[in-house]
Amino acid sequence: MTPRFTALDTLDIRFPTSRDLDGSDAMNPDPDYSAAYVIVRTDEPGGHEGHGFAFTIGRGNDIQAAAIRALAPYLVGLPVPATLDDLGGLWRTLVHDSQLRWLGPEKGVMHMAISAVVNALWDLRAKREGKPVWRLLAELSPEEVVALVDFRYLSDALTPDEALAILRRAEPGKAERTARLLADGYPAYTTSPGWLGYDDDKLRRLCKEAIADGFTQIKLKVGADLADDIRRMRVAREVCGPDMRIAVDANQRWDVATAIAWIRELAPFDPWWVEEPTSPDDIGAHATIARAVSPIRVATGEHVHNRVMFKQFLQNRALSFLQLDAARVAGVNENIAILLLAAKFGVPVCPHAGGVGLCELVQHLSMFDYVAVSGTMEDRVIEYVDHLHEHFIDPVVIRDGRYVTPTTPGFGATMHPRSLAEHAYPDGLVWAVPA
Repeated sequence: MTPRFTALDTLDIRFPTSRDLDGSDAMNPDPDYSAAYVIVRTDEPGGHEGHGFAFTIGRGNDIQAAAIRALAPYLVGLPVPATLDDLGGLWRTLVHDSQLRWLGPEKGVMHMAISAVVNALWDLRAKREGKPVWRLLAELSPEEVVALVDFRYLSDALTPDEALAILRRAEPGKAERTARLLADGYPAYTTSPGWLGYDDDKLRRLCKEAIADGFTQIKLKVGADLADDIRRMRVAREVCGPDMRIAVDANQRWDVATAIAWIRELAPFDPWWVEEPTSPDDIGAHATIARAVSPIRVATGEHVHNRVMFKQFLQNRALSFLQLDAARVAGVNENIAILLLAAKFGVPVCPHAGGVGLCELVQHLSMFDYVAVSGTMEDRVIEYVDHLHEHFIDPVVIRDGRYVTPTTPGFGATMHPRSLAEHAYPDGLVWAVPA
């Protein structure tokens, strides 16, 4: 009998990171890192589960979980093998559903819900094939990869034939790059020293720890108070020296004129990039800022809704570093489209990973990009935040400032059952007991 999908279970999982101001920035002073968590189940004897999530920072996580539950009728009852063999087709079914599209289209809570389910299905497929997701994707043929991508709205910038050419160009050397990846891992940078709620002594200590741990780039949150930002950048530069890359992240805080003036005040400290200087929806404003603050570069992407917006950012030269997010757009398939767009325009991809479980996911996307798409790690780093990895069965490992390449089958999204039980909101142990 053909195995079928039997359930799509959701959980509201929240971590009280606001208690120590972990994750704090100019726009989000009190985040509770959270996951609207999904488990895809089948009736396959001895079969695997698929795990995924949409990342939020607390309130509204229940709404996100409800959106995931609304997708159950589209999956439950489908045959497992045929569905997993055509995840491009399922992606189109979910994203282009005539009634669900009215809630977006292709943005917001519903799009993120689709991401959680699509990523859980990739987790399931990789577990069934005994491979980590990065390797599963890298071993697909160029034709199979292109079949995963929806080129609607993209063809003025990237056609299927151009995507095939990019992937075929990367075919030579794939084995060597895979071996290098397994031996050396992938470069990381750390945001952990830079949360806005930390005092100067903690900033100094964490900068020293980052250097000792082998990182060559850190990131500081900015945007709340200019005098404070100048002081904190001075502290970080004094500790890190002239050769360490220090990126800054405004988390959408500024209007255009304020952004330009503020960045120029920070320019003496040689920021490597300025991240999200204004509204993440305003492509024109990013382009204006990028021209005005050059040679300081602009990075953005964690709040960019979909591949269409990334296309326009690239077409308008509004970013120099593309920061895709594993759970913001509609999962692996859409992120493959974004990686191909970035390769077409020659823009480095440096994924966002500032949230629970995001490090575990995005490492697979960057590693696939290196092996099978761009073929390079030049000027590419994956964000690393040292929070909450202990809750995952296959957590990221950082060694000498680099991600150690995962070899365990799956996407790395599976949390320990105890962590899920203790952090379920509002009745889990960490929420039932006062801080």
